[in-house]
Amino acid sequence: MTETSVVVAAQDADLDGDLTVPDQARALVLFAHGSGSSRRSPRNRAVAEVLQASGLATLLFDLLTPAEEEIDLRTRALRFDIELLARRLGAATDWADGQPELRSLPPAYFGASTGAAAALVAAAERPAVQAIVSRGGRPDLAGERLPLVQAPTLLIVGSRDELVVDLNRQAAARMQAHVELEIVEGATHLFEEPGTLEAVADLARDWIIRWV
Repeated sequence: MTETSVVVAAQDADLDGDLTVPDQARALVLFAHGSGSSRRSPRNRAVAEVLQASGLATLLFDLLTPAEEEIDLRTRALRFDIELLARRLGAATDWADGQPELRSLPPAYFGASTGAAAALVAAAERPAVQAIVSRGGRPDLAGERLPLVQAPTLLIVGSRDELVVDLNRQAAARMQAHVELEIVEGATHLFEEPGTLEAVADLARDWIIRWV
């Protein structure tokens, strides 16, 4: 397994990332982190480790530059700029396709919170994306792009995150792709309860391996 710090060249920014590629990798999972988070998100890293152990390469990268993160900490505006986040995720997907060691790996997305909406918007423009997993996501924020998504999508929500459960059900009803909703019993929005994040990681691994 190789672990490398990379710089993802987007059209309007250079974004720091951490790339991990297991031997005989079967796909590349790009992570779109959620509100106020970064590539260092401990929850996303915990999921990534489970995926890596199953032969899936992972790319965790910052959707915002350090200067943009400072602005977002004050205004909380950029974390809800779904179009910006989706462009950055799309740029990372294109960047990976340009790397000789990655271009043979089919892409999949793992999005959390607002990052899930960004993943859906980016996937709507990229039919090559093989699978999408949303953790505690806001797929409703993908708006009119939802029916355009072709990738099989797994929506994972905590049973105690009741508002988000309803929003996910509404979003799933608007999608044309194969979509399933998994409710993790006893979990709140951040899946901080014992065993709940492990359940997310197992569900994500199984879903991505199933479809790639």
